[in-house]
Amino acid sequence: MSSKKLIDKVVDGKHISPVLPEEVKNYLIEIDGTVCDDIPNEEPERMATAKVYPDALETLNKWFDQGHIITFFTSRLEEHREVTEAWLKEHGFKYHGIMFGKPRGGNYHWVDNHIVRATRFEGKFTDLVDKETKIQVFKS
Repeated sequence: MSSKKLIDKVVDGKHISPVLPEEVKNYLIEIDGTVCDDIPNEEPERMATAKVYPDALETLNKWFDQGHIITFFTSRLEEHREVTEAWLKEHGFKYHGIMFGKPRGGNYHWVDNHIVRATRFEGKFTDLVDKETKIQVFKS
């Protein structure tokens, strides 16, 4: 990711973590079961031949081309880096980074001091739309 996109932030005269411009999204995208076949780490021989889900490549590359940050965040292990990067390259995925070792098991609840938006993949990549829904937050 280009650090040129980051904006310095100062609160009470002290620098805090920089932020992206509001119009730039910082996408963290799972690989298995989200952009391709769901392959468990216990079967790494299948990773090289995983089938890309419809519209995943087109949608993610469009977001990349629009200036958004694309980082793959996967439960695959570091030992799967070579096959994973080769697969992404073979299929033409554009991305800024990849993080291995995401905790397995789902039911994620991300706690952060930055804005976090979560979108559950349910089988089809499209542009995102606004929707009002119930969320859990800390008590005021």
